[in-house]
Amino acid sequence: MKRKLVFAYPGDLNLKTGGYGYDRRLIHGLKALGWGVELRALGDGFPSPGEKEKRRAEEVLSALEDGTLLLIDGLAFGVLDAWASKEGERLKIVGLVHHPLALETGLSAQEQSRFKESETRALSHAKHLIVTSPGTARELAAHYGVQAEHITVAVPGTEPAAISTCSGDPPQILSIGTLIPRKGHDILIEALHRVSDLAWSVTIVGSKTLHPQTANDLSEQIARLGLRERVMLAGEQNDTRALLAKADIFALASRYEGYGMVFAEALSQGVPIVACHAGAIPDVVPEDAGFLVPVDDAEAFADALRALLSDRALLKSRAAAARRAGAMLPDWSVTAHLVSDALEAQL
Repeated sequence: MKRKLVFAYPGDLNLKTGGYGYDRRLIHGLKALGWGVELRALGDGFPSPGEKEKRRAEEVLSALEDGTLLLIDGLAFGVLDAWASKEGERLKIVGLVHHPLALETGLSAQEQSRFKESETRALSHAKHLIVTSPGTARELAAHYGVQAEHITVAVPGTEPAAISTCSGDPPQILSIGTLIPRKGHDILIEALHRVSDLAWSVTIVGSKTLHPQTANDLSEQIARLGLRERVMLAGEQNDTRALLAKADIFALASRYEGYGMVFAEALSQGVPIVACHAGAIPDVVPEDAGFLVPVDDAEAFADALRALLSDRALLKSRAAAARRAGAMLPDWSVTAHLVSDALEAQL
């Protein structure tokens, strides 16, 4: 008999973000392993939906038959705690946690507390949890009351792509991340201003529409610092792997990452990385493959960029370390098998 599950997700599954990219690849991988996967859209607004949207999502989930194996994206599950308390015994709920909701940047203390409480309650009603990094597993075990044996770590897979020669003249710096506060593009831009005496060109790839205020603020910052001729906000791009193949440095000043698929992609293409010591990033990026600096430290970020931009031998050695690390990363079939085994254990 074919194994079956329902995958429930908020928002638009086709969005070009790491989380949705993971979801799409996981669905594809599970189907390839013989799972019948039925999709259930939960609507927009998560993780802060209006009451009407939240009630509609609960109705979609409550319509599932008794004993259904339900894999639900944590962006929605973390705020559906009341629903989970009612349906947790009737359904076989497996949560997919990209990163805890309370760790999103820009939340007030009250919002953080609310998300922490609701997600803790919701997770307590799951039969099992899938997380995308060892760091998130540690966070859930330490601060959300989840027992380690109820967690499966399934890091994102990485596909092979063209290796960068890291020989741009001027050097090409690439940043990929949705224009939201957590991605720290403001720190990157400030750091670039501090190394404006050096030759470089920067492309920042990421949606401008998910958080329009951040996009506007970044555009104004670029203009204020006189960087319009050197920093391009390119919006979403279909082929980021082609861009990485031409990059000399990958730079992203995220304030937190549950994993950071784009860092793994940069490593797989031999591009040295400048990033922050935040969330799961140190689990992904080896020290010799670039530089990890403190969060929100534009001066330290600039110093790291300057080191790579001004020393071609250092750039090449860090690129070689990135290639070595990238060659050891798992592919998507490994991710799918890990999740498949965890799901099968719940049947």
